[in-house]
Amino acid sequence: MALENVRPTRLELLRTRRRIVLAKKGLNLLKLKRSALIVEFFALSKQALELRGNLRERIARGYRSIRVAEMREGPTKLENVSMLLPELAAIHVQTKNVMGVKTPRVDAGSFTPVPATALLDLPTSIDESVRHFQGIYRVVLEIAEKENALRRLLREIEKTKRRASAIENVLIPRLQEIVRYIKFRFDELERDSFSMLKTVKRKMEQEALAHAA
Repeated sequence: MALENVRPTRLELLRTRRRIVLAKKGLNLLKLKRSALIVEFFALSKQALELRGNLRERIARGYRSIRVAEMREGPTKLENVSMLLPELAAIHVQTKNVMGVKTPRVDAGSFTPVPATALLDLPTSIDESVRHFQGIYRVVLEIAEKENALRRLLREIEKTKRRASAIENVLIPRLQEIVRYIKFRFDELERDSFSMLKTVKRKMEQEALAHAA
């Protein structure tokens, strides 16, 4: 708002001061939100990092279990059994609210069970390999959920930072400038009024002296 368009009235002064108070409250809330988002971001980052470390260990164990199964049962048996393995679970994605940010919640559901007749002939080494990689699948989904949430939180942190910066560095200084302008105009009017009163008083005194003479 250009200062020449500001009406230098007491009502406008009060209104602008109220806007400054509200802007400062909003700024404090945004800063608190940003701090809370950052805390949540680092907590999720730690969880994602731990899951990634866990994933590497799981994958290593999974491949070791496959090698053991292959040595015990032979590659042909392993390939035949792989045709009977359960399909990947259906993924259900919902949303959850994290500090006002909607993030995905991934539910892997359950795996399609192996037919009962196949279970009777399923070697223990292969069964262990299957269970290892089912666990890996769930960890991968959990990592994807965490990292998607991290990206959304980071966007919200940046958005909150920009809004807070706009209020702190643009809006509040502009409102404070309007207050200073209105007070300056009040001071000018007061000086003009005082000068006019002195002039009137001097004229009245001169007229009184003229009448007295």
